[in-house]
Amino acid sequence: MQSKFETIQTMQASYLWSLRLGYSTKQANLIQNSGLKSFLNQSFQAKYNRSEPEFLSNEPHSLLELKAIKEKIKNADDSEKKKMLKKQIINQIELKKWWLQLLYDAEYPLREKMVVFWHNHFVSTAQKVKVNYWIYQHNQILRENAFGNFKDLTKKIIKTNAMVRYLDNVDNKNGELNENLSRELLELFTLGIGNYTENDIKEGAKALAGLHLGDETAAYRKKFEVDEEITYLGKTGYFKADDIVDIIFEQPNIPYFITKKILQWFIYDEPNAEIIQYYGDYFRSQNFEIQPLLIKIFTEEYSKNNAGSKIKDPLTYIFQLINDLNVQPFQPLTVASFLKQQGMDLLNQPNVKGWEGGKSWLSSQVFLQRNKASDLLCSGKSVQFKGLKDNLEDVEFEIKPIDIQLNWNKKASAKEIIKTFSEQMLFELSEEMQNDLIQIIKYDFDASSANAEFSILKLYNYITKSPEFQIV
Repeated sequence: MQSKFETIQTMQASYLWSLRLGYSTKQANLIQNSGLKSFLNQSFQAKYNRSEPEFLSNEPHSLLELKAIKEKIKNADDSEKKKMLKKQIINQIELKKWWLQLLYDAEYPLREKMVVFWHNHFVSTAQKVKVNYWIYQHNQILRENAFGNFKDLTKKIIKTNAMVRYLDNVDNKNGELNENLSRELLELFTLGIGNYTENDIKEGAKALAGLHLGDETAAYRKKFEVDEEITYLGKTGYFKADDIVDIIFEQPNIPYFITKKILQWFIYDEPNAEIIQYYGDYFRSQNFEIQPLLIKIFTEEYSKNNAGSKIKDPLTYIFQLINDLNVQPFQPLTVASFLKQQGMDLLNQPNVKGWEGGKSWLSSQVFLQRNKASDLLCSGKSVQFKGLKDNLEDVEFEIKPIDIQLNWNKKASAKEIIKTFSEQMLFELSEEMQNDLIQIIKYDFDASSANAEFSILKLYNYITKSPEFQIV
């Protein structure tokens, strides 16, 4: 039987790993009651959404449908063109809402957390791709393969229409090579800088030449292919997309680049070289299967004292507030707006490298936006979507009241409430901070008084704006 101290420790670990394996402390009780291993098993087995959203039904799905839409736009007057463009932008907004709702609703959110990870690894933005159905396809492949084989996922992703369009492989053809996809396949998707040569990029572009848009996936077009032997990462032959991925995954440094990024995504902003090598070697031994790698990382890191090793990304920060405050109803576009202000615009990363993460999440501007969001939510208000402006580039929002309910023990003393918050919100309670918090919620605090709820919200708001709350 656990002592009271041990129970508090395991509960704190549950709060910490609820944030790490999801985006709030909502799953803390599940982790506490079932144990980490059981929670992970449930996460891997949990059902997920496989159905296409209704709003995509009128979007072009095939090249023939896309061609017809383009022709219609070409022949339309300005008013009709604007209406069609507005519909495309609205559907992109709907796609964000759809995904954020999946994230929020998930009882076991690890799969969706991995989808966001892969989304930021295999970057392909809606802003450039423009075809919403292709972005959805890309997103769904990440979801279906979130815990699968890294090599298989790489093969599938570089043959999506979204990736072929985003990295300009539609312009990669015999006699007029475009090296973008070939370069990023090595630099950002698999090996990382220093593990290949410029000649490998040029030769890889030849293997990818002619890989063009298709109906369900990208397909080679014979007249644009390069039909010659190439030498790629030391091997010579007639290679295409799958072949060069196979060769990449034979390289000695292949497991470490992605292992480092996974460690950064979940636990450490700056993992050391030893831990990267340790888990990377294991990843190779598992033939690049993601699920066993995650199990090993999470179960071994769970027992370590590694809290405070990572700055919260904007999605974790805002979802934790929404969950703690029991915000009703959930407003996905409010979240989308906050994320964009914070530099984490879903579906539209700033460049092919994706969100940098780490310290970039806590610039003075980002910190200010976090404080504003906390002030607004703690006052029972929210910024909600109103519509698109006439220029079709900017979105209109309005401030509306929302229902919030912060759970706290109405029989506890001021000191006990502060201690509980510090445990649940995972921050170190220094003597200086203890004194500051006591000034907000006085020693003679009366839970039955009319101002009690206001005092508790003021306390919570203060904590969320502290430096300690920004880390996990």
